[in-house]
Formats: sequence, C-alpha cells, structure tokens
Amino acid sequence: MAAADDRTSRGADGGALATRLNYLFTHMHPPGAPYTNAHVAAEISQGAEEYGGVRLTEQYLSMLRNGRRANPSPDVLRALAKFFAVPVGYLLGDLSPSQAERVEEEVRFLVAMRDQRVRAIALRSVGLPPEVQDSLGTIIAQFRAQMNLPADPRDGTPGVPGEGTGEGPR
Repeated sequence: MAAADDRTSRGADGGALATRLNYLFTHMHPPGAPYTNAHVAAEISQGAEEYGGVRLTEQYLSMLRNGRRANPSPDVLRALAKFFAVPVGYLLGDLSPSQAERVEEEVRFLVAMRDQRVRAIALRSVGLPPEVQDSLGTIIAQFRAQMNLPADPRDGTPGVPGEGTGEGPR
C-alpha cells in the first residue's frame, strides 16, 4: 500500500481516476511495451526524493488502476503526474473537459512522434510556407481516404480529402 491511506473524495471518483491512469499506462511509455505497475511503483519509490518521498507498491497502484482505491493522497497523485509528465489536475479531475482533452491530445502527439517516419515527415515540413504545409495536409488526407482511414487520426470517422487540413487542432 502507499505511504498515505486513501483520503476523502477529491473530486475524482475511482472510475475516473482509474480511466485516466489506464490511459496514461496505455499511451505514455517508451517504444516497445507499456509500463507495468511494478515498474512505475519501483521508479517512484526508488526516486523518492524526486517524487516527494512517496513510496508506492505495485498492489496499491493496481488498486488505483482498477478503481478499488479511489482517493490517493495528493502526494501520490503528484508523483504519478510527474512520472507521466502530465498536470496533476488531470489525475485529480480538476481540469475542464477541454483541458483534459488537450492533455490527451498531447499524449497522442507524443505517441505519434515515437514513430521515426512520422517524426521525419513532420520535421521536413518545418519552415515550409503555410500554403505548402496545407497542400501536404491535403495529400496526406487523400492517402488516408484511399486507405479508408479517418481524415483526422483523433477520430474514427472517414473524412473528405482536403477537409480539416491547415486548420490547426480542433
């Protein structure tokens, strides 16, 4: 169990916290395989000074992820947020829906940038005029449509080639 017992409600029920933690475990990891509860607990506990002196066990982290424990201490949440490099408000449930979506969008971006080919395409477009970047977006959207992929990888609906390019984040 963690160093601090569960506290009273902090605005995020166990299901919401579990969902957010599982999202981070699924998406925020080095190439290869997702982190395990044991790895995250050990990293936080071994780097106790960096993580505010928090001691975390694999079992307690498992209970947080499956919703059996809903209200960890603020120190545990800060340590987990630091480990995954997200605002602690994301885990607390204190962010507005649009702010939480922004955090998840940044996570998806980091995941996409793990792919060296995606990173190379993005970096090669740096410095090109906006109209050329828009044209590249249109070409990519056409390829995605031909492959029956969504125009925007953030959603699951196929789009019309050329739509949604050059507009920035939705």
